[in-house]
Amino acid sequence: MASLLSLTQTQPQRTLAPGEVLITEGEQGGELYVLETGRLIVERGGVKIAEIKEPGAIIGEMSVLLGNDNSATVRADRAATVRVIDNAVAFLERTPLVALHVATLACARLDATSALLVQLRRESAEKAGDQSVINRIFSALLTPPPPKSGWAAHE
Repeated sequence: MASLLSLTQTQPQRTLAPGEVLITEGEQGGELYVLETGRLIVERGGVKIAEIKEPGAIIGEMSVLLGNDNSATVRADRAATVRVIDNAVAFLERTPLVALHVATLACARLDATSALLVQLRRESAEKAGDQSVINRIFSALLTPPPPKSGWAAHE
């Protein structure tokens, strides 16, 4: 499968200075970004949850696919360059290989998250602790809310 960098080579670039915000949590999304160079920090609720430094990494897919506001803030940790995909749903409809990349990424993240939750549940059971939070997380993963206006609304 072709890389996201090669599949998005015609998209405009945006350069970010260190500390500059690319995406703000709670604001309306709709754009996808593909990291070319640099390093980005992802924060949700003021807590750092990820670091993105791999060229070709995609950013903004959750708000695009779910039709929700941005779920996290993404800022440049150091100078960075991204490719900007405006009107991302229409772009995904026109470029099925990019859509496949995004779907594969989402599935890989869900798989990794569920594996961590299984490990956490086992460790919690060994300690005989309260599992209500873990049970709520599993329930949320198994019963996602219906999409609002993202990808599914365009089917």
